[in-house]
Amino acid sequence: MEKHDLHHEFPALEQKIHDLKVSDNHFRKLFDSYHEINNEIHRIETGAENTSDEVLNRLRIERVTLKDELYSILTKN
Repeated sequence: MEKHDLHHEFPALEQKIHDLKVSDNHFRKLFDSYHEINNEIHRIETGAENTSDEVLNRLRIERVTLKDELYSILTKN
């Protein structure tokens, strides 16, 4: 299974991710939600948890939406 945590997705932004997790409550909330959903998807994909394809696809869409929002925050000046 491919890793989708933010540190693997955006390795060049690792320090900024850390800084924003500490200083920006909104970013931290989005970050935590992203990782919670990412971990749930990983459990489903590895067979540790069962669910329908519809639920898995909804979670994947939520993950992409959160990742896009996080990336936007990380790259704004």
